[in-house]
Parts: sequence; structure tokens; C-alpha cells
Amino acid sequence: MISMDNVINYLNPLELYSTTEMNKLSAAALKIREKKNGNKVFYNNNFHIEPSNICIHRCKFCSYRRNDSSQSGAWAMTLDEIIEYCREKYQKGMTEVHVVGSVHPERDLHYYTSIISILKRELPSEVAIKAYSAVEIDDMSKSAGKSIEYVLKTLKDAGLSAIPGGGAEIFAPRVRNEICPDKTDGAKWLEIHRIAHKLGIRSNATMLFGHIETREERIDHMLQLRNLQDETGGFDAFIPLLFRSSNNQLSHLGEVGIIEILKTFAISRIVLDNITHIKSYWPMLGKELSQLALLYGADDIDGTINDSTKIYSMAGSQKNPGMSSLELKRMAEECGFMAIERDSFYNEVKK
Repeated sequence: MISMDNVINYLNPLELYSTTEMNKLSAAALKIREKKNGNKVFYNNNFHIEPSNICIHRCKFCSYRRNDSSQSGAWAMTLDEIIEYCREKYQKGMTEVHVVGSVHPERDLHYYTSIISILKRELPSEVAIKAYSAVEIDDMSKSAGKSIEYVLKTLKDAGLSAIPGGGAEIFAPRVRNEICPDKTDGAKWLEIHRIAHKLGIRSNATMLFGHIETREERIDHMLQLRNLQDETGGFDAFIPLLFRSSNNQLSHLGEVGIIEILKTFAISRIVLDNITHIKSYWPMLGKELSQLALLYGADDIDGTINDSTKIYSMAGSQKNPGMSSLELKRMAEECGFMAIERDSFYNEVKK
């Protein structure tokens, strides 16, 4: 039997996966989240732009990518189309636009910088521009023949506010060699976020779990993030992303069960005690499971979305993702928490 003290001190976090004492695991995670965030559950008013799903990488877990424009379901937005899309999806009161897509073979740093400039021009000043995963930034660097620091400074000068946490997957080389061998590796992902933090660009971190990775590899992933956070303090939130099995090369694996998911959230909260927020990303988990994760250490449920992301819906998750602020508040309140609208940096939005 694992005592509460040992759970909170995570003397061996891997042992936590073996426990059947889910109430105790929940209690430990909730104790940490309460210390950091009180009784608050955060959400924001946001929308996404996904400029393209045509991608040079062939990640086996991805249901989103297409080979080229001739393939069914492919898209690649022009700058004019991005302007129109922005005008369609933005609603008064939104405080964040989230931009992430693919590594398109024919897009360059100028195109991606132009998107930032467009958003800076089109949207009110209070809307933060959170854009481009480390994988996309790595490709911009390679295609432009410029350093990561140069790319990040260029994007920041154009109006970039923060970068999302996508592309981390699982850092373990064994796993990456199997599921995404041609993609930015774990060490480079960490280095890109390290550079971003040193430039004053804050970010999130993710972990894709529930496919071929082991529990040990999940813990190793968390500990590497914990070490970088000790060094830079630049991560605002950690997001455990559940592998969804529809329409991809790993569909035969199926999906992990709810107990494994909740254990992963709780262990994330316990191990990553130097990252303030754990996000329960409802477009990926679904509304009910996202609520349950709040009882296992999560304190953030992302945002209103306004039906503007397809990455997880194409993998079999939430269709036509969008929720009102009232619905998000209800999700938190039904679990006994107080819903707080935030901006991209967890400042409370005053209405």
C-alpha cells in the first residue's frame, strides 16, 4: 500500500501506475493542484487556425496529414484565406488565437511570419498569438538556413506571443524511431523550447500517450520536462494528449482505458510539481472525460474553440468542437470547482 506521503513525494513515480488506490491517487493530485491553484479551473475564449494539413512528415499516429493537394481532405490556406478565416472565427471577447498545422513542403519562413503579421493587424491587441510547434519552427530554420534563435526572434518581432507544446510526442528515441522517425527529435524539441524561454517566449508542453510507449518512457518524458522547467521556468502548462486511434497507421492498437488515462493525469500533476497548470484538453478527451481529469489534478480545460480545429476530430474525437463560456463554467462547477476565464498567460479576464 502506498502512503499519502510517498505519493506526494513520488519516491518512485513509476510505482504510482501500479496502485489500485485511485481515491488516494486522486487525493494526492488534488492536494498539489489546490496548493498551486486553489479551487480554480481555468478556461479561455479562443479559436484555432490550422493553415494546412499537407505535411512532409509521416507520423504513424496522425490522422490529420495528407500527402499533397490531390488527396481527399487536403487543404492549404493562402494568406488571403487566412484573413477571411480569421474574420469568420474571431468573436468579441476572445483573448487567444492558436496557430498550428503541418510542415508543408512549399511554405517558408516568410509565409509563416506573414500569418503572424496578418493576425497582429486583424485582431485586437488583447488577443495573444500562440503559434507554431517546435517541429514547425525546426523546419522553418532548416528551409531558411537560419538558426532557431533567428526564426524565433523574427516571429516574435512580427507579433508572436507564445508557442504551443505540440510535437513532443514521447521523447524516447525507441518510440520516435517507430512512430515518427523523420521528425524533430526529443532533444531538439527541448532545445527549441529552451531557446524560446531564454528569448522571453513562454510555451506549453505536451506528451502523446496511449500508443506503443511504456509507462517508464512516460515518466522519463515528464522528468525531462521537469528538468527543463527547473532550468528556465518557461512552461505555463503541461498537456497529456491521449492517442486517438481512428484513421491512422496505429489504429490496430486501440485506445487505453479510463483508469490508465486518469492515472497519467494524476502522476503528471505529482511529478511535474514545478509546472503550475495541467490541462485537460476537452476537444481530445471529450467533455465527460475532461471533467473526470479535473478530479485527478488537472486545473485547465482549454477554451471555447469555436469549431476551429480538426486535428483530433479527424482521429475520432470530439466532432465540430466548440463550447460556450457557460458550458465550460458548468463543466468546472459540476465537479465542485470555480471557473475562471483566463488569457494565454493565466491572468484572470475581468468582464
